[in-house]
Amino acid sequence: MKRLCRAANLPEAHILRGLLEQAGIETRVFNEHAQGGVGQLPVQESWPELWVDEQDLVRAAALLDAFQRSAPATGTRTCAACAEDSPSNFQICWNCGAPL
Repeated sequence: MKRLCRAANLPEAHILRGLLEQAGIETRVFNEHAQGGVGQLPVQESWPELWVDEQDLVRAAALLDAFQRSAPATGTRTCAACAEDSPSNFQICWNCGAPL
């Protein structure tokens, strides 16, 4: 396996892992529990790391690059069931749980 990247924090690492695994790329997160060592380890050494098989490295890097370049979702959508506004990237209404 080869290190693909370091994530800023553990939630980001698992979001990126999910993105890669949806594309069929087996991914491992290392340093999941290293945050407790901050102060005794250099900060960068405690950041979570994503590792992939060597044959998937180029494809995984391209997926991460495309993900990081994508524009964040903006705006809102109105729920047909309760008329409440939800952020445009939501799939279900935050208020009533109906599909958007």
